[in-house]
Amino acid sequence: MTLVSPRPRPPGTARTAGRLAVESFDSRAEMGNAAAAAVADAMHARLRTQKQVRMIFAAAPSQAEMLDALCREPGIDWSRVTAFHMDEYIGLRPEAPERFAIWLDRHVFDRVPFGEVHRIVPEPDADLAARAYATELAAAPIDIVCLGIGINGHIAFNDPPVADFADPLDVKVVPLDEICRRQQVDDDCFARLDDVPHTALTLTVPRLLRAGQLFCVAPGAAKRDAVRRTLYGPLSTECPASILREANCTLYLDRESDPDVQD
Repeated sequence: MTLVSPRPRPPGTARTAGRLAVESFDSRAEMGNAAAAAVADAMHARLRTQKQVRMIFAAAPSQAEMLDALCREPGIDWSRVTAFHMDEYIGLRPEAPERFAIWLDRHVFDRVPFGEVHRIVPEPDADLAARAYATELAAAPIDIVCLGIGINGHIAFNDPPVADFADPLDVKVVPLDEICRRQQVDDDCFARLDDVPHTALTLTVPRLLRAGQLFCVAPGAAKRDAVRRTLYGPLSTECPASILREANCTLYLDRESDPDVQD
């Protein structure tokens, strides 16, 4: 199927795809700064009217610029922020640097004084861990989700073979498809494909979409095709991120990932 997009646009052009707001920037740094400023504004707005903010974070190199800028945003009362993350590998040793909880510790959780951080710990029983984490998430509404898009269109670890827009579960054990596993190597998260686990715990698509606001950051040339399918392809689990067109979400792109920018 050929996906048809509108006429080419310069970076910096804002547009919409369904409910999904799209903002594009000339550089990855500008994208990260703009996304962080928007997330910080949303946090400030909620902290003015409620006692705490509950947030979910993605762990991926694509999020690094945004998270670094968010940690430097002034005036956020992090003691009133409760953090979760959206997925975790099964089968890595607890201290493995590839674990998403450890990646997030390094990039955000240990950099600012959160009130609470709930890490996914799959051991010793991943199914039991999924149920326990779902209970923690359900204790109060989730206000903000910071997520990305995989090269196969996944959000969290909802790969096309397992993504379910009507999933009855909030957290579940999933197999990882080879495209997803290969991305982890290409992103320099693992040295070899054989090192990448075959299963993970993930928050499901409906669990993510129930949040008050979503902020999706998807830079880099490797994401361009997935972004094109997100914006202009069928609303289908063949590209799970396409469901963001029905969410209260803003998508942040750089020149390389924006399918409508021509150099």
